[in-house]
Amino acid sequence: MTRWLTEEEQQTWQAFIRMRQRLDAAISAGLGEHGLSMSDYELMVPLSAAPNGCLRAKELAGEVCWDKSRLSKQLARMAARGLVDRTPAADDARGIVVALTDRGREVLRAAAPEHVELVREVFVDRLDHQEGHALRSLSNKVIAAVEERDAPPG
Repeated sequence: MTRWLTEEEQQTWQAFIRMRQRLDAAISAGLGEHGLSMSDYELMVPLSAAPNGCLRAKELAGEVCWDKSRLSKQLARMAARGLVDRTPAADDARGIVVALTDRGREVLRAAAPEHVELVREVFVDRLDHQEGHALRSLSNKVIAAVEERDAPPG
């Protein structure tokens, strides 16, 4: 039996969807001023935080919850623009290591301050301490539920 959303639940869900869409649009526009897409930035951040600015493609895919095909296509676009390099892993001929290029670091360094300011302006600064805590708690609960649901049996 389907457990339909109540009117209040539907309003909450739709408010979340609208917030996510508008936040994504604002962030996309901000990054676009630096020639980056949200997908570019989403991959560049974990690479910039990784030792030596590189990760195995499989690890990077896990970090951002992307499938192999999507990651491969995005990395090809980024490599063509000189943002990343892809090289075979030294210890595994099937593995690929992805690294930020010097140009990728420069572009990220230029985009990051404005990106962070935008995130503060439209999101972080809108939350008081309790709301921030509540949002982190809720986010962790939803992430755990999704991961539990998607975990392989056993």
